[in-house]
Amino acid sequence: MFIGLLALAVAAAFTGAAIYVSVAEQPARLRLEDRPLLQEWQPSYKRGAAMQASIAVVAFVLGVLAWWQTSSLAYLVGAVLIILPWPWTLIVMMPTNRTLEAMDAAGVNPQARALILRWGNLHLVRAALGVLATLAFFWGSHPV
Repeated sequence: MFIGLLALAVAAAFTGAAIYVSVAEQPARLRLEDRPLLQEWQPSYKRGAAMQASIAVVAFVLGVLAWWQTSSLAYLVGAVLIILPWPWTLIVMMPTNRTLEAMDAAGVNPQARALILRWGNLHLVRAALGVLATLAFFWGSHPV
């Protein structure tokens, strides 16, 4: 049960970070002019990606362990949901991420704003998966 509660806490941290990016950081950065917009996005993305990827892996491992200990399907569902942002990011978001990372932040990049808007919309899926994983772990932490 303790491992399941840890999985819930770590998934909630992932979800909180993803929601923060979507409701606070992304709207704030979009108020910037085009050049500082990209200058802010590039280091923010690098730091955020490393943090969220690590949190997702920890929550996944804890969810699998909780499922193994309890045989509760909720923990397995939560583990799958919390790791799904990895393939989503690698398959769907990565072309946008790579294009934005390759842009010269000191130069004029007229397509940067449209790509960052697209990135923000794609990032909402990560937040939704985090919410669903957190709910699954919450469900698993309440025995029937």
